[in-house]
Amino acid sequence: MLTNWNRKAGDPMKHLLVVAQLCFMASSVMAAAATFDRFTDTFAAEWMRADPQAASALQYFSGAEQDSLDRQLTPITKAARAARVAAARRGLAELKRLDRASLDSTQRTSAATLEWQLDDIVRAEPFADYAFVFQQYNGLQVQLVNFLTQTHPLRSRRDIENYLARLELVAGQMDEGIAQARERATRGILPPRFILSATIQQFDRFLAAAPRQNVFVASLKERAAKVKDLPAGDRAKFLDVAEHTVSLSIIPAFRRARALLQEQLPGSADDAGLWRFPDGDKAYAQALHRHTTTDYTAAQIHERGLKEVARIEKQMDELLRQLGYNDGSVKERMQKLDAESQPRTEPDPRPALLAKYDEILRDAEKRAALIFDLRPKAPVVVKREPAFTEQNAAAHYTIPAPDGSRPGIFWAPLPGPTFRITEMRTLVYHEAVPGHHFQIALQSEMASLPRFRRDRVFGSIPAHGEGWALYAEQLAAESGWYEGDLKGRLGQLNAELFRARRLVVDTGLHAMHWTRQQAMDYGIPVSEVERYVVSPGQACSYKIGQLKILELRARARRTLGENFLLKEFHNVVLRTGTVPLGVLEQAFDDYLRSKRAGG
Repeated sequence: MLTNWNRKAGDPMKHLLVVAQLCFMASSVMAAAATFDRFTDTFAAEWMRADPQAASALQYFSGAEQDSLDRQLTPITKAARAARVAAARRGLAELKRLDRASLDSTQRTSAATLEWQLDDIVRAEPFADYAFVFQQYNGLQVQLVNFLTQTHPLRSRRDIENYLARLELVAGQMDEGIAQARERATRGILPPRFILSATIQQFDRFLAAAPRQNVFVASLKERAAKVKDLPAGDRAKFLDVAEHTVSLSIIPAFRRARALLQEQLPGSADDAGLWRFPDGDKAYAQALHRHTTTDYTAAQIHERGLKEVARIEKQMDELLRQLGYNDGSVKERMQKLDAESQPRTEPDPRPALLAKYDEILRDAEKRAALIFDLRPKAPVVVKREPAFTEQNAAAHYTIPAPDGSRPGIFWAPLPGPTFRITEMRTLVYHEAVPGHHFQIALQSEMASLPRFRRDRVFGSIPAHGEGWALYAEQLAAESGWYEGDLKGRLGQLNAELFRARRLVVDTGLHAMHWTRQQAMDYGIPVSEVERYVVSPGQACSYKIGQLKILELRARARRTLGENFLLKEFHNVVLRTGTVPLGVLEQAFDDYLRSKRAGG
């Protein structure tokens, strides 16, 4: 063998040297990859230990460590916030020391994603106080109620004991929030008058129930009934403890918060946007950066929104005429169509609507099999939004529990008296299949991704997540899912039009001094306008993300021609996971290069 090698390939010692060099390089690459994996695992665990509520939602740890976290609430103090930003800075410094050239493609994507997320946390810190502590959409009071009644695990006696321990901490958390809201008000950082009013009304709904019927107690009663091997007498004692805590601690704390908001009403104004605060333009630019993962200016996004509105309204006008709706604006004709599509008020239509949502969901699962190779193992269900938040809530999705104890959930608000009948199908496609459930649940199941990305440890990336869900709505229309349902197709276009109008309204409110009434006149419901006021930039994530995904798909079609496969396109987007749009584009460029090279 040595004689052959020498005759055909030259000096064997040179080849041995080459082999040794290759082995050394491979060893260095493996070492760098292992270093990156260790760093992300260690750093993510450190991050989770500082966020007990997220750790509980993910059941990130095990044994005594997880049990201890399951008894705590995530601190909201200024010291905790400062520690968070300091940790982000440390993480960025560590990432800079890593040799990314030695990482594989998945690791490079993960490193770029983590760098973007940590940098965003640092960039946002100067404007953190511009977020209102108490507001009707996702204020502290909403977060506490939703977390404890929906997310805190309740599988065993110990879980109930931990729930009761957390209930004891709610009043202290609320009082910390009250102190922060009061201090911000001394610097002129007050919610608009209409936000204060909406939030006060939400507090009133919470406080109206007797302690035994309070959401904290009622939800415990419902969930504890499903805990196996828990004697009825013990269950009753647990409920008594919860009622006692709610009565003596939580209700007074909620009353104190409500009193603060009532006290702030006279000094509030109707101005809605970030523009009214010092450096409000910079604060809004950062909000747009966070939610779109781009550097588009407010003016650019506003203009893109206007163009999308005109395009979609032209399509809708044609379909409305086919149904005989010829007179009035698109908005007026859709309002007439929606009014004529409402169910009877008696008996209560909500149970039938929930059943219809479920029927659409199961049908979507069957249809999706034709255009997706990748589908999550976790199931998904539809539930009605709880009464406490239903009046102000938007439809949304919550991720399945990692241990299988909770499915993915599409939460459908049904406050009435009118319902989104024409948009029922597109809501399912957005929130569940093939929208958020396919993307989020599937990502959590992908062993090829590092855990911090599977579990979204450093937060969601709305431009990709919401962009995918809006893309899913359009995909359903393109795939013939609305055949024979012209009203449903109009509902889908109306939902897309709604997202295009959001670009105009969000930038209008926060950069162009629009009033709440201007936003409503443009075609946005009042609850949605108020959502944009308290969550600047978030409403822009949907359309910006969808347009990027559509742009990438069009590029793939042009580049690959007859070799383009829709399922393969979806595989690339879903396997890449939720990333900033620039990182997604880089992953797609790598995919196209591989395809052109015959990979």
